[in-house]
Amino acid sequence: MSGAAGCQGGGGGGGDRGPRWRRPWKLLALGLLSASSVLAAAPGAEAMSKEEKRRLGNQVLEMFDHAYSNYMEHAYPADELMPLTCRGRVRGQEPSRGDVDDALGKFSLTLIDTLDTLVVLNKTKEFEEAVKKVIKDVNLDNDIVVSVFETNIRVLGGLLGGHSVAIMLKEKGEYMQWYNGELLHMAKELGYKLLPAFNTTSGLPYPRVNLKFGVRHPEARTGTETDTCTACAGTLILEFAALSRFTGTSIFEEYARKALDFIWEKRQRSSNLVGVTINIHTGDWVRKDSGVGAGIDSYYEYLLKAYVLLGDDSFLERFNTHYDAIMRYISQPPLLLDVHIHKPMLNARTWMDSLLAFFPGLQVLKGDIRPAIETHEMLYQVIKKHNFLPEAFTTDFRVHWAQHPLRPEFAESTYFLYKATGDPYYLEVGKTLIENLNKYARVPCGFAAMKDVRTGSHEDRMDSFFLAEMFKYLYLLFADKEDMIFDIEDYIFTTEAHLLPLWLSTTNQTISKKNTTTEYTELDDSNFDWTCPNTQILFPNDPMFAQSIREPLKNVVDKSCPRGISRAEENLGSGPKPPLRARDFMASNPEHLEILKKMGVSLIHLKDGRVQLVQHAVQAASSLDAEDGLRFMQEMIELSSQQQKEQQLPPRAVQIVSHPFFGRVVLTAGPAQFGMDLSKHKAGTRGFVAAIKPYNGCSEITNPEAVKEKIALMQRGQCMFAEKARNIQKAGAIGGIVIDDNEGSSSDTAPLFQMAGDGKNTDDITIPMLFLFNKEGNIILDAIREYEAVEVLLSDKAKDRDLEMENMDQKSSENDSHKQNSEEATSASQDVGAVSEEPEEGESSDVTDPDSLSPANSDSDSVSISNRDSYVPGTDEASAPEPACTQGDDQPQEQKTDTESNSKVNWDNKVQPMESILADWNEDIEAFEMMEKDEL
Repeated sequence: MSGAAGCQGGGGGGGDRGPRWRRPWKLLALGLLSASSVLAAAPGAEAMSKEEKRRLGNQVLEMFDHAYSNYMEHAYPADELMPLTCRGRVRGQEPSRGDVDDALGKFSLTLIDTLDTLVVLNKTKEFEEAVKKVIKDVNLDNDIVVSVFETNIRVLGGLLGGHSVAIMLKEKGEYMQWYNGELLHMAKELGYKLLPAFNTTSGLPYPRVNLKFGVRHPEARTGTETDTCTACAGTLILEFAALSRFTGTSIFEEYARKALDFIWEKRQRSSNLVGVTINIHTGDWVRKDSGVGAGIDSYYEYLLKAYVLLGDDSFLERFNTHYDAIMRYISQPPLLLDVHIHKPMLNARTWMDSLLAFFPGLQVLKGDIRPAIETHEMLYQVIKKHNFLPEAFTTDFRVHWAQHPLRPEFAESTYFLYKATGDPYYLEVGKTLIENLNKYARVPCGFAAMKDVRTGSHEDRMDSFFLAEMFKYLYLLFADKEDMIFDIEDYIFTTEAHLLPLWLSTTNQTISKKNTTTEYTELDDSNFDWTCPNTQILFPNDPMFAQSIREPLKNVVDKSCPRGISRAEENLGSGPKPPLRARDFMASNPEHLEILKKMGVSLIHLKDGRVQLVQHAVQAASSLDAEDGLRFMQEMIELSSQQQKEQQLPPRAVQIVSHPFFGRVVLTAGPAQFGMDLSKHKAGTRGFVAAIKPYNGCSEITNPEAVKEKIALMQRGQCMFAEKARNIQKAGAIGGIVIDDNEGSSSDTAPLFQMAGDGKNTDDITIPMLFLFNKEGNIILDAIREYEAVEVLLSDKAKDRDLEMENMDQKSSENDSHKQNSEEATSASQDVGAVSEEPEEGESSDVTDPDSLSPANSDSDSVSISNRDSYVPGTDEASAPEPACTQGDDQPQEQKTDTESNSKVNWDNKVQPMESILADWNEDIEAFEMMEKDEL
């Protein structure tokens, strides 16, 4: 998801609509640039020196080189790099990841997605070489089913962005003199391959298409889908219109416009909101929740940017209509919460997804700066707590989905807020992003996505958008105008940050700009400024404006969750009270019980002190009350499920800390319900690993001398986990790692498990035990075969690398010419035992089956809902369920303590000469290459 460079302000509201598009991009490039002079001297944020900005810009370039060179060396021509195993991800050769793999089409995705990034980063020679490779090697006629949405924004957009900067460089006269529109020819070929997806009565495209056989061909293996997401159908107009304008072939723009027109006509008329998924044949909304995150996000983005690029007022009118609804119902500053399109005053869920991080950047483009600053600051506080933005987090800022695939949306909004305000605070935010990427995501073969932000464990993926967007926005954040070889203000960014020239607005206008918006609702005139607002109006000469908005949100994550009055609640006045929300319900409140009765919900007290809630729609006072009751039950089920998950143990981390890994490789591990609780022993347990005999650990260990004071490796199977733990503890092991015996199992594709006890008292087990799936376990086993002595850290979350090792590591990368053979290097290291703290008592379980595994993320109750009866599993009456967070909540204090203890962790120093580090660095890549035998 990307912002736009083009509409950068310029003039207040009103104005003549006609002539402005005869001089499109110059008018649109004035406002945000002038803002830097307004706030440059803001006393609340110390200005960053030019030297520091240049240093950070150079650091971004080095990071990009690290990611790009490793893709080209280890993955190309595959679509993406797998940075942990140093090989390419080829669809069909790796375990399926579901819909995520629909982006892969065996067309060198990462290289195409990166083309215009090379030019933005002034790597023109590399760009020229990359274009030649794409022309020579890439085949678009593959028998493979791909996502229409992903292929459009990444591949078609990448080819068009590459073409845009190629003709710009050719015009300058130094590079690309041989170029004759080859990328545009490929883009047109791909455009025709996507057109069969639009063969529906509605004009909405099928979500997938076969590049070779289309949709309904017998060999296509697609075309049976009935639903698509709003963003999937509504994020086509920029690329398709640009293709039409570049080539003079109008069909592409016509199809994209028809899809947008259909979505607009199907909006919910009373709320002016759209749902997440829609039936492509009937136009019925399948998922009726609405927000600005996943499933809808770029639909809103492309309405505004289509106005910027194409000059069609109808797109701006539609965007402003939707934006008014978003700010009326979804925006609850600083939160952005999904609502029901038919009842927009009711929240549809209690968590937010990370894709909404693009929205502050879009608000900057709209000119609505205050809420952009508020939401961005809230997101930044979440990042400071977890190092990265989790894929989803709750309204009280706990992790809901723990993954982070190195998404660029927050960096995008940071860039645009800096452009809008000139506030050096946002340079410091960008600096934090750079530091976190290098500290937690960087591995020898690139940058690895985070499997779990709580533990710091990695996932073997580096998506193409990381190179297409992240480095582009970070570099632009720190670059001055003289650092660029072209004027970035002459282009608009697509949602994948590809560059399209603004002069397309006056080229090959084969489509009439007739206003097709129907049943348009007149709103406040302030919503209809026909150009982006001037920053002198946004910031009336007040250099402290942005800081004054951020300040109240500084501690919003750690201290309390904001509960401001939403616009919808303000409009209620003294009218009817909003329906009872599940998060506010208290079983001891008589008024709440009366409301439940009115909604047809019965409360049953159980003997164990819990309560059950059951709904009978026929007992409700009215059909509207019955509907409110059903929604209440759905919310309660979600809260109950969330509480159950919180009672389960979180994932743990196995971090390889010995040479040549130095803490860069972090593996997701399943916890045990017995033994040392690593969450209460922040230093974790560190030691060298050793395989036991017998390898299953089900009898007395026959090689205790090899296991003593080490972390024992064993295979799952043939006896209880607790029995394995007792045997290795008796042999003197300080910890244990159980490796799954199911070939090919991986935390990437399987749900996390926790090891259960044996139904007996397990207080005698005092060492930590962790579980690794087969793929992650093999990484350790391969490292042992390659390096013999492998040291790991068992912990609740990944720890920072040793500062001494960090410095040595950096110096070694800067002095490659002084590397020596590893045989000349000498090093000494020592085993480190478990921490000296007394272990906590373990938990017991009634499970008696051998090798019992408890899914860490599964619900213990199965709940079904119908229109007649709904049921919620019992919850504690005393606490079920309280509001999500309160002023008296002491959890943030615990979090603070955790952070402090983590920051004070000191690993034991290793006695290892500099020469050894320099020599060993040369082996990094070889180490990872040996981890997998089936390289591309």
